[in-house]
Amino acid sequence: MNGILLVDKSADWTSHDVVAKLRGILHERKLGHAGTLDPMATGLLVVFAGRATRAVEFAEADRKRYAAVLQLGLTTDTQDTTGRVLSRQEIYITNKELDAALERFRGELSQIPPMYSAVKVNGQRLYKLARKGTEVARVPRQITVFDLKRRSDVTDGRAELEIECSKGTYVRTLCADIGAALGCGGAMAALRRVRAGAFSVEQAHTIEQLQTLAEQGRIEEVLLPAESLFADDPVYITNKEQERACRNGAPFPAEAAPGRYRVRSGSGSFLMLGRCADGEMRSVKNFF
Repeated sequence: MNGILLVDKSADWTSHDVVAKLRGILHERKLGHAGTLDPMATGLLVVFAGRATRAVEFAEADRKRYAAVLQLGLTTDTQDTTGRVLSRQEIYITNKELDAALERFRGELSQIPPMYSAVKVNGQRLYKLARKGTEVARVPRQITVFDLKRRSDVTDGRAELEIECSKGTYVRTLCADIGAALGCGGAMAALRRVRAGAFSVEQAHTIEQLQTLAEQGRIEEVLLPAESLFADDPVYITNKEQERACRNGAPFPAEAAPGRYRVRSGSGSFLMLGRCADGEMRSVKNFF
């Protein structure tokens, strides 16, 4: 089995749980996923099978879009509502005040990873240290928030947000930082990933749906080709000599403008993600 499955993850499942369950459903050991979702989060998890796992690194770099619920007036040790409450207060934040605060969190930002995360410091996972009550200094990371909007009125200190952001962004940290900027604290109350790169949650299937399809022998109907991850890149069709060179791992002459290409054989098979420069095509990643 080679391809991409779009999973609509349920709450209380880890991303690892999803992959482990799919290994049993699909009888496929070689599986990977891009963009970890916390257990409380739902929505799009992009899973790769077989040779398509070579594409995980490219999916990790894609922009992600989320629907989140911000709870103002609350801080917790996990920066979401599943954690231990550190402070709670009544607040009277208006839509206008929240909108003004959101403006400060668009564009390139420096974000400190939360203690409850899988980031390693001195070889140790932060969440393991946090569970022992230990807090350590973390190096800020550069992230980009491409879009940040309020999607509902502030009601009882809660508001729905829509966020499009870069790899490595912690939405719960963003919620906590927005609350801090407003002087009342904040935590993430819900999170749903609705888009990752070219893929949308509307295309995704629940674990239960995928299990039913697998039992019916119809899983191939929802298995997307690895090439679909690069849908925005133009196609380059090789001749027999070029295909031979490609399969031998060698660059080959190509009449193409500089840039990245989906390189196919004459019969239409996806061979590699290639990059052309100075009239020569070289492999970025092979998929044959």
